[in-house]
Amino acid sequence: MAYFFLCFFLFFICDKALPGHTWKMNNLLMTGPKAYLTYASSVQVGAQSGIRECKHQFAWDRWNCPDSALQLSTHKGFRSATRETSFVHAISAAGVMYTLTRNCSLGDLDDCGCDSSRNGKLGGRGWLWGGCSDNVDFGERISKQYVDALETGQDSRAAVNLHNNEAGRLAVKATMKRICRCHGMSDSCTMQTCWMQLSDFREIGNYLKVKHDQAQKLEMDKRRMRAANSADNRVAMADTFGSIARSELIYLEDSPDYCAKNLSLGLPGTEGRECVQHGESLTQWERRSCRRLCHECGLRVEERRTEIVSSCNCKFYWCCTVKCENCSQVTVKHVCARRHGGHGHQRRRSRGPK
Repeated sequence: MAYFFLCFFLFFICDKALPGHTWKMNNLLMTGPKAYLTYASSVQVGAQSGIRECKHQFAWDRWNCPDSALQLSTHKGFRSATRETSFVHAISAAGVMYTLTRNCSLGDLDDCGCDSSRNGKLGGRGWLWGGCSDNVDFGERISKQYVDALETGQDSRAAVNLHNNEAGRLAVKATMKRICRCHGMSDSCTMQTCWMQLSDFREIGNYLKVKHDQAQKLEMDKRRMRAANSADNRVAMADTFGSIARSELIYLEDSPDYCAKNLSLGLPGTEGRECVQHGESLTQWERRSCRRLCHECGLRVEERRTEIVSSCNCKFYWCCTVKCENCSQVTVKHVCARRHGGHGHQRRRSRGPK
């Protein structure tokens, strides 16, 4: 399904750049077809990195970024606008921008390189701008042309998705770091040269996960919008969006019950999901995963042991034989299972979908 998402994503964008949309082609084909294909490959890699980060961030949540959630377009009504899909839009847009920016700074894209617009200028006391700052303006511009092109509607759902795309791109900028190098006699560091560098993509994922937890539900005046024409609808949406910061994630619909399996929504439920109870360096969120995924969804925790036999203690004998022993290792997993004599999903008190 993730592969289907990427194919649809790139096909939709390429379709928008076919004859009849030459104005967009001129924006993208800065140095001819070679550059366009290079951008497309960067977009694909960026989208994949967004998917991986989504799955990492929600690995121990009831909604764990299933492949069914990775369709970015609202074309033909594929998408809802929940708190979780706000994250999908943000992390996908961020991933595309991040990869384009990085490839640009590395010189992998034609007619693009480091941002040296501030080089030589005084940045602060004791330091100057210099070096190779990551060109986030380029990454932002091309990412916007690709990702935002998926939203062709004029309704509130499309507006929310575009807002969350922008929030993802702003997250890339907000997490950038200033890197400095000292200059002076005997490393005295009397002057520094500094540049801006992308942070690790994991930090962007962590940043957007917090934004997801703090996401605001948008209360649209539906009666006003139904009674008005399209121009008035845009005014109504502008009024609603006006009080929300561009960096915040927003959503329109409450999340469904992620405990129960729902084939129509493409939700697998939590039955059969693995959780963790013991281990070193576990976060508090991971330690509570069995309670969150199993107990709060009316399921029990079942311990499953699996014996894995593999070759070990191999020795080489002259000439030319290798003899090994068979070693067995028992792995223990904890999974959510139905209660004995019950149907499961009789939920205990919960603090909402996680």
